[in-house]
Amino acid sequence: MLAAGAAGVAAAPYLQRAYDETLGAAAQNDPTGLSGLLPAGGGFRYYSVTGSVPDKDEHSYRLTVDGLVRHRASYRLADLRALPQTRLVRDVQCVTGWRVPRTPFEGVRLATLLDAAGVRPEAKAVRFTCFDGAYSESLTLEQARRHDVLVALRMQDRPLGHDHGGPVRLYVAPMYFYKSAKWLSGITVTDHVQPGYWEQLGYDVDAWVGRSNGRDDVPTT
Repeated sequence: MLAAGAAGVAAAPYLQRAYDETLGAAAQNDPTGLSGLLPAGGGFRYYSVTGSVPDKDEHSYRLTVDGLVRHRASYRLADLRALPQTRLVRDVQCVTGWRVPRTPFEGVRLATLLDAAGVRPEAKAVRFTCFDGAYSESLTLEQARRHDVLVALRMQDRPLGHDHGGPVRLYVAPMYFYKSAKWLSGITVTDHVQPGYWEQLGYDVDAWVGRSNGRDDVPTT
């Protein structure tokens, strides 16, 4: 019994990874959506730090850009969709261990919104707030301007659903998924990095996959 238990513990990470990757691949080729009803359907886990999150739609959603900028802005969903779109296909890696391979995200490069706002010379970072009323995240200005950081409107070639942080979320491809804040409502340019929700509880501020949080996962880019 002890030997069997030890073998199970040793094999569990490999079996979990295979399970996640199989479901992740299946979900991206499942027109019925039924794979999402399975435990960890599609390889994703669903997290919220609040009891409930309001739904936003075409009429109620707004994304504000403010702080150390020359031109404050407020975007509706239609405004964001009208901007040039970038599509990325990367693995999604959670700091808790699960991974979903080759997940397509599509949206507006964050750098596009920052350029339109006119970032002031004293700016050093960007803070993100969410309409759940609790979650926040930050990036340095250099990180925020990367080509693989999106204000995402679509995931797996479908409009971003509520459970996945829709209608708009942040997507930071080379970092652990907690940096990709769901239910994005505010982008504020600041003069320093302000640790986000999980970083205040001990997670690394710079969350590069495989180079942070004591993990050695394969990088997602």
